[in-house]
Amino acid sequence: MDTAPPRDTGELTFRDAVEADVPALVELIESAYRGDSSRAGWTTEADILQGQRTDPQGVREVVESPGSRLLVVERDGAPVACCQLEHRGDAAYFGMFAVRPALQGAGLGKVVLAEAERSVREGWGVQEMHMTVISVRAELIAWYERRGYRRTGKLSPFPYGEERFGIPLRDDLVFELLVKELDG
Repeated sequence: MDTAPPRDTGELTFRDAVEADVPALVELIESAYRGDSSRAGWTTEADILQGQRTDPQGVREVVESPGSRLLVVERDGAPVACCQLEHRGDAAYFGMFAVRPALQGAGLGKVVLAEAERSVREGWGVQEMHMTVISVRAELIAWYERRGYRRTGKLSPFPYGEERFGIPLRDDLVFELLVKELDG
């Protein structure tokens, strides 16, 4: 497994997740995307999906998979954000991004995204960061576009019928690939 030493950037500490982090990370991810707690932030998917966003098995798979990292961002020893980083040849995949809802809108997401980009560029030498976003999430896509990501028009199906990823409240959900060139 690729691991990086903890990196302290002032009040935030960035480190790779371990097995013991799984319950807290599941709670963090769920709080950012599902249910009423997610409505405190702007990244909620509560109006398009019900049910779970992830589960312990899904988080554990990211933590344990070779070529994959789950970056934990802590403040005062408590997780406040996380993201999945997966090495895919000349690119890295960015996913499972969550910021605690009460902390959204204050710039923490920008800091985490920038650290993730720096980390994969320096650690894996990749030239691009890839991610998929549900295409109806216009505000979220616009946020990524302001950070240099571009829409590719490449779509992939939402896993309808797989409740492990949520219960859709609409029938037009697809993922769109967003890409950013990482300058060295």
